[in-house]
Amino acid sequence: MIFSKKHSLYESEHTKFIKELKAKTPGMEERQVEGRNLLWDKAPQSLDEQERIKQSRLRQNAYPYQSKV
Repeated sequence: MIFSKKHSLYESEHTKFIKELKAKTPGMEERQVEGRNLLWDKAPQSLDEQERIKQSRLRQNAYPYQSKV
């Protein structure tokens, strides 16, 4: 897809807002990375730990509101 020079200079309001926010708030990106690491980066689990977790899970019914017949 070919864009003209006119469109290559376009910057959305959202992009402008994010750039201004980053300029006003030093260290924001570092805090974002720390928060992401806190939620998503977990220490690796050993095979024994994985097996223990797998065995401790409870089996759930496909439809919990159905009466037992």
